[in-house]
Amino acid sequence: MIALPETLCYLNGEYTRLCDAKVSVLDRGFIFGDGVYEAIPVYGGRLFRFSEHIARLGRSLAKLRIPNPMDEARWLATARRLVQDHPAEVQVVYIQVTRGVAMRDHVVPAEPVPTVFMMTNELKQASAEARHQGVACITARDFRWERGDIKSTSLLGSVLARMVSADQGATETIMFRDGWLTEASSSNVWVVKEGALLGPPKSEHLLEGIRYELLRELCEECGIAYNLRPLAEAEVLGADEVLLSSATKEVLPVTRIDGAEVGHGALRGKPGPVYARLYEAYQNAKKLQSV
Repeated sequence: MIALPETLCYLNGEYTRLCDAKVSVLDRGFIFGDGVYEAIPVYGGRLFRFSEHIARLGRSLAKLRIPNPMDEARWLATARRLVQDHPAEVQVVYIQVTRGVAMRDHVVPAEPVPTVFMMTNELKQASAEARHQGVACITARDFRWERGDIKSTSLLGSVLARMVSADQGATETIMFRDGWLTEASSSNVWVVKEGALLGPPKSEHLLEGIRYELLRELCEECGIAYNLRPLAEAEVLGADEVLLSSATKEVLPVTRIDGAEVGHGALRGKPGPVYARLYEAYQNAKKLQSV
């Protein structure tokens, strides 16, 4: 049996030690995966782009017709208490809201009482080696459901997708639907072509990562062209640079895809200049956009 940590967590209005927290086996999050979640990075005790994360949580809840149990101020106060109790300098706050407890039935209850859970863990950041050398990815067909825009706790599709790359010692699985880029198993994917940062347009097939807007802002700050448009698989494989972004990866260079090196000329198989500029700007943003 795995020994659970004794750090503080929040469950349905009470603070308790994580090792003591319990939910009902009839919780719809357990039975159906009927819930949503967020993961918010914390740097030096301050939550990064907190309002944007809570706004996305609200959008996911609304799409599932689960009432939002807290306003932003209460979400922030609860998260701050957990962060203050944890010793790590760099953390990630995890929020999960399910439709709550009910007898098993595919029809949702008329007046659900959501189960609300929050915890924080130390955030494992990308290694210096990964940033210096870049990471490897594997490609796969996007076989997940059609509502990737909902940050659902029903993550089996993403788990299976991540197994594809994990089995080959790679960092991520980059997915394509009918030959067009969607996202990776737990990251957004970006392409650099002729100095411009390109990403797939927002749609129901992919999650609008918080870094969508952040990278747009950083590109504007750095004088880098930014455009969202459909990206064919050939464009990704032939890109000058490929990047991953997520709460835990921040922005990370991909230098090998399916065993082939990314890029051209002297920079082939190496992190590129657009990544370097965006990563530096990202570090500055962490100091300015945290609460």
